[in-house]
Amino acid sequence: MIKGLRIIEDDLSGPEVAALLQLHLDEMHQWSPPCKVHAMPIERLRERDVTFWSAWHGESLTGCGALKHLDDGHGEVKSMRAHPDYRGRGIGKAILAHLIAEAAARGYRRVSLETGSSPEFVPARRLYESHGFAHCGPFGGYQEDPFSIFMTRSI
Repeated sequence: MIKGLRIIEDDLSGPEVAALLQLHLDEMHQWSPPCKVHAMPIERLRERDVTFWSAWHGESLTGCGALKHLDDGHGEVKSMRAHPDYRGRGIGKAILAHLIAEAAARGYRRVSLETGSSPEFVPARRLYESHGFAHCGPFGGYQEDPFSIFMTRSI
C-alpha cells in the first residue's frame, strides 16, 4: 500500500482521469468483443446513479473506481482500474476496500460486479476473491455470457 494515498470523489473533469478511463476502455475492447464490453464511458459515469472516485499519490493519479446504485440494498462495482505505473502496489485493494465501505455506509446488503473471463482478467478476479467476492449468476440486467464472470459479496 502506498503511504499518503488519497481517494476522493471525482467529477471526471480532469485530463488524467479521462486518459486512464480511455486506456481502460481501449483494453476492454482489446480483450473482449465490442458487444461484450460492459465498461462505462466517461459520460455514463457522470450519471446520477454512479459515484466515481479517483486515487492519488501526491499529484499522480494512481487509479479509480465507481459504485453504481442498483437498488436500495445492492450496488455494483464499476471502472476499477490501477494506473499502469502503480500496478502491483496495492491501489486496487485500497480502491476496492473504499467502494465496499461506501456500499456499507449506503446501507447496501450486497455489492456485485461483472468482469471478463479471459486470462487478462485473472488478476482482477483474484483481487475480488481476496475481498470476499464469490461467483454468482447475472444481476442487474446482465445475461449469461461466456465473456463475463459475475461476482457478489454480502456486506
